[in-house]
Amino acid sequence: MTLAKSKPFQITKKFASIIFAITLIAVAVNMFLGPHNIAAGGLTGLAIIFEQWLGVSRETVIYIGNGVLIIVVLFTLGREVFFNTIVGAGLLPVAIGLIPRHTLVADTMLSMIIGSVLFGVAVNILYANNASSGGTAIPPLILHKYFKINKALGLFIADGIIVLLTLIVFDVDSFFFAILSIFITSITMTYLENGLNKKKMIQIISKQSDAIKNDILEKLQRGVTIVPVIGAYRQTHKNMLMVTIAKKDYRKLKQIVENHDPQAFMITNMVSDVHGKGFSYDSGTV
Repeated sequence: MTLAKSKPFQITKKFASIIFAITLIAVAVNMFLGPHNIAAGGLTGLAIIFEQWLGVSRETVIYIGNGVLIIVVLFTLGREVFFNTIVGAGLLPVAIGLIPRHTLVADTMLSMIIGSVLFGVAVNILYANNASSGGTAIPPLILHKYFKINKALGLFIADGIIVLLTLIVFDVDSFFFAILSIFITSITMTYLENGLNKKKMIQIISKQSDAIKNDILEKLQRGVTIVPVIGAYRQTHKNMLMVTIAKKDYRKLKQIVENHDPQAFMITNMVSDVHGKGFSYDSGTV
């Protein structure tokens, strides 16, 4: 068993990822969202509201809220998520207390955008490791498990309820900034979940399909699927090539096709995720 596949390495990698994500959340809250009174949902948003409204420290609000939610996790999401959540939920108030409360960006809009993107990246990392920072990051996991609701949408719903409180404590500007922040966080999460592994799937119909196929196999080192097709007008039998490649190889593929048959018929589609030999694990040839 290699080091990359060993259990201790995987556990260390997972907890390092959780710690990094928690730190990122604390930076987003203390340096970008909090200084401008942007309570964009979650326990962190609730903590910003309660600190201003009742004078209770952010750390205390997060400790109490997470304590209740951790019990819910144990009975709904299982032991693995429970233990991972304990780590995240326990570290978050510590990180909130340690990260300086400093305004890095004076412009409210820019600060909101940066903080929201950082928050979305952090929550996505936690979800990828079956963990969370507690708070309203937990309800989306429950909604996804039992009702198959997209986690980004679940987070939007849970956070939206808390954002309504900004109208009571802050002002209308803060309310709309908080709503916009949730949108940006949700979009960031959705893109990271579905958009980072995008590939191109190309279908090629050509009289020179054999030559094109050979070049794809040899020059691009990618597998090709040959699909028998029938032209509707003349009822002619042809072979269609279907290949999935990384975006960086698309120009090379087009050049291969044009070199053999400038009149070739090509259909190109974007696919959001690809798994299997040569993509999600090494095939030994690419």
